[in-house]
Amino acid sequence: MTIDHATSVFDVVAALLAELVGDAEVLGIEITPDTTFHEDLQLESIDLVTFASILAEHFGAEVNLAEHLAEQDLDDVIGLTVGDIARFVGERTCPR
Repeated sequence: MTIDHATSVFDVVAALLAELVGDAEVLGIEITPDTTFHEDLQLESIDLVTFASILAEHFGAEVNLAEHLAEQDLDDVIGLTVGDIARFVGERTCPR
């Protein structure tokens, strides 16, 4: 994955996430690669399911976040960051 691709994927993922949570900056949160879904954004598992649908709709079926999360340990899901999701999406959408 190129740096340009990784950066553009992160920007799109962050924008889609901002639409889901509303204006995070109003809440005093800047969405960065280190922003956590659970602790920083206070998102619940149902929010991750919703976000998985948003990502699949935007990027296509090859970006199946729900399936990816089902393979993770609970602690990994709880510690999930925006950067983790962007890397996941980037790996599945990287031009070949």
